[in-house]
Amino acid sequence: MRTRTAARRWARTWIDAWPAQDVDAIVALQREDGDHWASLFRPYRGRSGLRTYLEEYFTEESRPAQVWFAEPQVDGDAAVVEYWALVDVKDQPLTISGCTVLRFDEAGLVAEARDYSHVQEGHHSPPAGLFE
Repeated sequence: MRTRTAARRWARTWIDAWPAQDVDAIVALQREDGDHWASLFRPYRGRSGLRTYLEEYFTEESRPAQVWFAEPQVDGDAAVVEYWALVDVKDQPLTISGCTVLRFDEAGLVAEARDYSHVQEGHHSPPAGLFE
């Protein structure tokens, strides 16, 4: 699978699956032994690790997230995708701004994902034009 196709599929899946807290849909994008780094201090190994991370995180969300993902920037087997999310964690409104660096295998599954994000208290709309 072409990297651009895999990256777009990854972003579209997150757009739908994050608000729905559809762990299975997100985990299905990950290679069985693929790594997910929620931050460089929090590695999650394989599909089971990613599932653990998502279940822990989604349990803390007190209402569905509102999310935006940008068009992937692709180079070889790697892609970078910016995102923005309005979430409520333990009833506290938060805005998450970040990007995920992805490396895909030949089948279009995530071999490695590294997430870099910033969190701000309150809900803040994304900058105009960022996700159009």
